[in-house]
Amino acid sequence: MAHNMPDPGTVRAMIALAVRAPSVHNSQPWLWRVGERTVQLYVDPRWQLPNTDPDGRDMIISCGAALHHLRVAAAASGWRTAIHRLPDPANPDHLAAVEFRPTDPDEQTIRLAQAIGQRRSDRRRYTSWEVPSRFVAAMVEAGTGYGALVRAVEPGEEEVRLLRAFDIAARQHGDDDAYRIELAHWSGRHAAAYGVPAHSAVVSTGATVRPFSDPMAREAVTTDLEVAERMMLISTSADDRRSQLQAGEAASAILLAATSRGLATCPLSEPLEVPATRAAIRSDLLHDSGFPQLIIRVGYAATSAEALPETPRRPLDDVVSEL
Repeated sequence: MAHNMPDPGTVRAMIALAVRAPSVHNSQPWLWRVGERTVQLYVDPRWQLPNTDPDGRDMIISCGAALHHLRVAAAASGWRTAIHRLPDPANPDHLAAVEFRPTDPDEQTIRLAQAIGQRRSDRRRYTSWEVPSRFVAAMVEAGTGYGALVRAVEPGEEEVRLLRAFDIAARQHGDDDAYRIELAHWSGRHAAAYGVPAHSAVVSTGATVRPFSDPMAREAVTTDLEVAERMMLISTSADDRRSQLQAGEAASAILLAATSRGLATCPLSEPLEVPATRAAIRSDLLHDSGFPQLIIRVGYAATSAEALPETPRRPLDDVVSEL
């Protein structure tokens, strides 16, 4: 390898952490090409979900999360990254080219890299323990350095409007046979190297939880009657592919910042997949000043909750090749 390029084993280890990023229905819509001086990220449109994600927005956001995971993994391995987004105007599926320079990892970077392996999409009910305001501020700060805007949805009227959008979108999806068939295909006991497996799904008891097939994740026994979760809303000033990629990077930064602080998280996109509810969120919460891209639910899991197992990933050889 070139002097400013990690050795092949390190590159492979970095990408192995990168693909731990969350993706819509665990579809993992990415391809990685390793060259002598760069790692290239492509979106693989074969993995787009036409009924869940007809615009392909969730697919690009998913790739953005993997790109940020790669940056964190590289930094923890002693490599600073320079990102060239959408480097080939003739090929919009070529999302990023990553260059490397040696650096010294710091303690915070090491913690974030460790959080990659600890993070799970926890769809279970959270507790009434309040998320400290300093943690909320830290998540907002973590996500705002990637060309996206991050705001914590305020409890009260804002949150009620957001939950109403979830409910409307879920009812519209529930009346859509093609969507329900697609959701069943991408979830349940059959899910292996892709999709949401049964052990990661819970019975849908709240507006934010999709009705994935064969839910087997157990809710912890808790006496909490109220929950104190927070919703983090990621938006961008434009709605093009670059903006969606950067929204995914911001999402990864928020998820890892939260996980490193002991918080449970779950990325949420359903009300942003339905044009009417996405427009309502843009109007009611963003006052038409930006485009909502993703919502992240954050809170504390019950201390009695069982640890969630890792969600499977496709073999690395399926998504990595040499240029």
